[in-house]
Amino acid sequence: MILKSKDILDLESLSADEIGLILDTAERMGEISRRPVKKVPTLRGKTIILFFHEPSTRTKTSFDIAAKRMSADSIGMSASSSSMVKGETLADTALTLEAMNPDVIVMRHSSAGAPHMMARLVTSSVINAGDGMHAHPTQALLDMLTLRQKLGSLEGKRVAIIGDIAHSRVARSNINGMTKMGASVVVAGPPSMIPYGAESLGCKVAASVDEAVEGADAVMMLRIQKERQENFLFSSVREYAANYGITRERLMRANDGAIVMHPGPMNRGVEIPSDIADGPWSVVLDQVTNGVAVRMALFYLLAGGRDADSD
Repeated sequence: MILKSKDILDLESLSADEIGLILDTAERMGEISRRPVKKVPTLRGKTIILFFHEPSTRTKTSFDIAAKRMSADSIGMSASSSSMVKGETLADTALTLEAMNPDVIVMRHSSAGAPHMMARLVTSSVINAGDGMHAHPTQALLDMLTLRQKLGSLEGKRVAIIGDIAHSRVARSNINGMTKMGASVVVAGPPSMIPYGAESLGCKVAASVDEAVEGADAVMMLRIQKERQENFLFSSVREYAANYGITRERLMRANDGAIVMHPGPMNRGVEIPSDIADGPWSVVLDQVTNGVAVRMALFYLLAGGRDADSD
């Protein structure tokens, strides 16, 4: 089986079988990162551009590591170091990059739909590394890989996503992907941070965090997306933490063996305390590890190359 599209722009355009293919491939790629020599020649001669218009630690670094572990040439690029600061349009930037014949362009942008426009203008594969409040498909894929590893399957599992749902591209992509793979998703947060018509995304909206966590197999905490809010949508950080933060008491409502997730960066003491972030429930660092594997898998599936097991 192969991916139908040359691009990974969102999870809406991927079938359950395609998501399964990516996760299965990522399992194989994860083994490479556990070797003494963490490098294979799979994508030797391929060129990958990392175009990040927004700041990033985990996503950009993991894409860069993923490319290097597969022997691809990785070139970092930001808006501040490009001609966009001189007034060049995104379309002209796209055409300029296309003229250099890269194999894959990884793009993060503050405007929803920017990677989609890039994909229409170039023949290279485009991977959306997060666009505005719209989508973050690779984050959702690594989250699903982590769930599959820890819970065995997503089928029939209950996942609670808590926090700023309205401004979270991670929440949107995870709701889409997880429900497509057979999980049920329930969300909770301040009413001002729950998007109108959230149920149309395929999730259930709980009246409280306690209700959302009840019987959950996994709890995903989200930070407040202050940078995407024109006005703060809560009275105080202390009140938010008391009403919408995860606690040991709230976790007791979840199923035995439930895990706690967070896409990062974490605001400790707000949505999640340190005793949970660093405790036995947490799989936050597993998510980071799986981010490299998922991005290696996407490079392999989009750019092709020799067998990933060769050395």
